Amino acid sequence: MTTDRQSRTTSAGASHDHSTRGSMAAGHEVLHQEDIVRSSLVQWLLVGLRFVLGFFFLWPFLDKMFGLGYATPSGKGWIDGGQPAQGFMTHAQGPFASFFNSISGPWADWAFMIGLLCIGVAVILGAGLKVAAWSGTVLLFLMYLAQFPIGQADAGYNNPLIDDHWLEALGLLLVAYTFSGDKIGLGRWWGARVGNGMLR
Repeated sequence: MTTDRQSRTTSAGASHDHSTRGSMAAGHEVLHQEDIVRSSLVQWLLVGLRFVLGFFFLWPFLDKMFGLGYATPSGKGWIDGGQPAQGFMTHAQGPFASFFNSISGPWADWAFMIGLLCIGVAVILGAGLKVAAWSGTVLLFLMYLAQFPIGQADAGYNNPLIDDHWLEALGLLLVAYTFSGDKIGLGRWWGARVGNGMLR
C-alpha cells in the first residue's frame, strides 16, 4: 500500500511538473488574469472596460477616415483629403502650441491614424495590450499637452490639471497589467507565445 501511494504521489508530482512546464514561455511562468484578479466580477468589469477603451480609440479612426459626421464632418474624412492630425496640431493652444505647430505635417496624420487603429484593435482583441497601453498613454499625453493649460475659463474644463486623458491612460494601463485580454480575447494564446514581457 505504501509503495502504491508513493507511486501515485510521484506520478502526480510528475504531472504537476509537466503542467507547470506547459505554462512556461521563454523560460518564465506565464501569468493570467486570475493570478492577479481573484474576483470574477472584477474580471468581467475589466473586460468591459477593455472593450470600451478599445472602441474609444477605434471609433475616432473610423470617423476621421470616412467623415462619418460626428467629430469629422461628412466629406472631410482622411480619404477625402482631410487632415486628421494637422488640423488639431495647428490649432493647439497653451505653452506647447509652437512645438505642435512646428512638427505638424502629413507624417503626423499617418502616425495618428495608424496609432488609433492599432491601439483600438489590440485592446479589443486583448493581445499586445502592454504595447498598446503605453502607446495610447503617449498619444493621450501629447493630446493633453496640445490643450494645456487645462482649466481655461472658456475651454469647458472644470479642473485646473486633471481631465479625461488621465483617466483613459490609467484605464489602458489597468486593463493591460491585469491581463484582461485573457477573458473574451486572445490574451492566453498570445501570452503562451510571448510570456509576461512588454509584448504581452
